[in-house]
This record gives sequence, C-alpha cells and structure tokens, in this order.
Amino acid sequence: MPFCSSCGTQISDGSLCPACASRVPAPVASSPAVAGGMTDNMAAALAYFTFIPAIIFLVLEPYNRNRVIRFHAWQSLLFSAAWFVLWWVIRIMLHVPIFGFMTLFLIPLIWLAGFVIWIILVLKAYQGQMFKLPVIGDVAEKQANAM
Repeated sequence: MPFCSSCGTQISDGSLCPACASRVPAPVASSPAVAGGMTDNMAAALAYFTFIPAIIFLVLEPYNRNRVIRFHAWQSLLFSAAWFVLWWVIRIMLHVPIFGFMTLFLIPLIWLAGFVIWIILVLKAYQGQMFKLPVIGDVAEKQANAM
C-alpha cells in the first residue's frame, strides 16, 4: 500500500488521505520514488545497517525530507540503542552468581531473537512497509513527524 506524500499515512491507491485530506495519485510502476539517487525503500533498508547510515540519512538533505526514510532511520537508532543497553545489562548479570548461570543459557536465544527482528526490519523497509516495533516504533514515528 502507498503512503501519503504529505503526512506519511498509509492509504489505498488514488484516494484521499484520511489524515490530511490531500489526494494521492496512484503510483506509477516505471518510476520508483527516488531520493538523492537511491530509491526510498533502499535508503530505508540501508538505515538498519548499523547506526552510521541512519545518522547520515537524518543529516543529508534529500533523505531527511522524506518521512518514511526518517522513520526507519529513527527506528534503527532506537533499536540499536535498546540493543546496546540490553547487552550491557546481560554483561552485568553474568557477574551475579545465580543470574549469571541462567543468563549464560539465554544469550544465544536473545542474540537470535535480535537478529530475526533486525532481518524483519530490513525486509519490511525494503518492501516499503512501515513496520513499527512496539515501543520504539511509536517514538520513531513521533520523531519522524517532528520535522
């Protein structure tokens, strides 16, 4: 489904946007949306490859005007920050006698869950979908709409 070019709300083809009431034309298949020489979905997917592309997309001019790219860049930064904090908590818990032993067995499962979430985020961004993580997605959406 396409998104409104004014506010970013998900809408059906060629209809009025329910949020801002602007008419959105049906997408043309031969000319994909391009921001700065890169399609929007490619830039959104690249935002999830470490925090560096996400920061670049938030700073560089043609990308930081696109709400979808800003959303994925913010969600990538917040997911990376949450992942960093989680690993520091796990490292601290490894030194606690009882929790350390239990945490040792959970580390591979936590790593696998994070990797699967990351793959889903990259694939959904490449497909042009705004897949929101439960808490992080709402904060990323507020930040993307702030500009």
